[in-house]
Amino acid sequence: MKKKALILVGILVLIQLIRPEKNTAAIGPVIVADELLITDEVAVILEKSCYDCHSNRSNYLWYAEVAPVSWLIAHHVNDGKEHLNFSEWNTYNNFQKEHIIKDLYKEIKEDKMPLKTYTWMHPEALLSATEKEVLLSWVKSLNKN
Repeated sequence: MKKKALILVGILVLIQLIRPEKNTAAIGPVIVADELLITDEVAVILEKSCYDCHSNRSNYLWYAEVAPVSWLIAHHVNDGKEHLNFSEWNTYNNFQKEHIIKDLYKEIKEDKMPLKTYTWMHPEALLSATEKEVLLSWVKSLNKN
């Protein structure tokens, strides 16, 4: 039993050496697109509930330093940025923007975002009914532009 415990501890120590790349852009604004018409109210909501996975700047807490949790977080961030990266909005073509806007509305409306696995560790990221309505109204306004 002691040998198995030592092997397990050794493995846990060794996996700490496998570090995923962090999503921390050092310069530039989080969002670079004026066309998104982000009000201060919307910006506060996006900051607390969306940017960690949908921008080039994630705010990492202590547990993001511990493998294998760090791997899961890196996967979530990379997956989130593949679907929507506010920091890269200007690089999307019109078709991509329209698709993202439709998906964004649906995901918020159906309470699929922020992810439950994110809000479990970040309860402050949960959207109140008012915040949800603010975001839905904002997304609707994007569809008109």
